[in-house]
Amino acid sequence: MIAIINYEAGNLASVSNALQRLTIPHTITNKESELDKADGIIFPGVGHATPAMASLRENGLDSWLKQTTKPVLGICLGMQLFYESSEEGDSEGLGVIPGRLKKFDSSQHKVPHMGWNTFSDVNAHPLVKGFGTEEYFYYVHSYYAPENEFTTASCHYINEFSSVVCRDNYMGVQFHPEKSGKEGSLLLQNFIQIVSSE
Repeated sequence: MIAIINYEAGNLASVSNALQRLTIPHTITNKESELDKADGIIFPGVGHATPAMASLRENGLDSWLKQTTKPVLGICLGMQLFYESSEEGDSEGLGVIPGRLKKFDSSQHKVPHMGWNTFSDVNAHPLVKGFGTEEYFYYVHSYYAPENEFTTASCHYINEFSSVVCRDNYMGVQFHPEKSGKEGSLLLQNFIQIVSSE
């Protein structure tokens, strides 16, 4: 069973629909007791980092996320909240991945980065099994995670940034797999495979 975390910044319906299409049993919840029963966690997100973190704290989900050993997939803002902090509202994140989110330079190109883009570099990890630099994924974001030792796949828009990050049981994608067609479905299936092999 997969649990999708329900908080005020979650893009819940499209993630749930994507799992339904793959016939993956799942629940949408903000209760720790239900998260504890799940085999894997999807942590979606759209919107602004500061109210998103406030919503997580309200239900104690920030502490739960920092302590869990279950596989967690962060999507878009969910991935960004794995980091220590963001220039967006000077907000703090969960801090499970080191680094600070930066804003794209709008003097160089349109911000947000919106539309389809490919990986510019990919490192081996079960989450990105079967992917190279040809597949397109759908992005919508104004802030980006600089590359670091936990960058699994990079993407280029204005500059290189982390498109996929993995550290221990935490995996994050900057794009929206639930809106990325068959490539996005394959990535979600890769995550389910990781969960089932735990």
